[in-house]
Amino acid sequence: MEIIPAIDVIEGKCVRLTQGDYAQKKIYNENPLEVARQFEDAALRRLHLVDLDGAKSGAVKNWKVLERIASKTSLQVDFGGGIKSEKDIDIVFNSGAMLATIGSVAVKDEKLFSDWILKYGSDKFLLGADVKDEKIAVNGWQETTNIWIYDFIEKYIQRGLKQIFCTDVSKDGLLEGPSVDLYKNIVGKFPALHFIASGGVSNMDDIYRLEEIGCKGAIIGKAIYEGRITIASLSKFKS
Repeated sequence: MEIIPAIDVIEGKCVRLTQGDYAQKKIYNENPLEVARQFEDAALRRLHLVDLDGAKSGAVKNWKVLERIASKTSLQVDFGGGIKSEKDIDIVFNSGAMLATIGSVAVKDEKLFSDWILKYGSDKFLLGADVKDEKIAVNGWQETTNIWIYDFIEKYIQRGLKQIFCTDVSKDGLLEGPSVDLYKNIVGKFPALHFIASGGVSNMDDIYRLEEIGCKGAIIGKAIYEGRITIASLSKFKS
């Protein structure tokens, strides 16, 4: 299983929110590049970079942070937050991202996202699904749709997407453990999918449980920044 550390960015700084609440923001480092280099030094290969300013405004904002990390480390970066247009995608790829992370557009404008898949290729996107009670949540998790997570995944697998991560919004940022049962169900239904767990990981035992049920990757953020998991201990998962 591959460990994918996360860096969330507000105003160019490395932060973490609790359950997506901007009012519950904690700054961990003024320099995201410094954090990224620590991950690189531990022989981790990937980075999940989230532009929270972009997510809030609906357009990519922190692309310069992406550019610095992509040009000054060997990390393979997936970048998300505020990607709503082709212009945003071009900015993201031109700034060095390996993958563009797509969330709400895939829910709200299926045709637009399908067009992007055809134009750029399915291997250029990481699909993110925020879930509450097995239903897709949007708008900063404030709105739960009637879309069942399994139908959502099936639809985009048929369009060629190979990598999907899922965040249980009831778990994110709380350090109370991941949604193992949900992820086990997803892996069981879609065994060929490169499925990545996200949210709730609080210690190494959580990581081992995710590996045990067949997750191909795990995105980890707050547990690292709060010292629950050391960066050094993650190096054993390098691929």
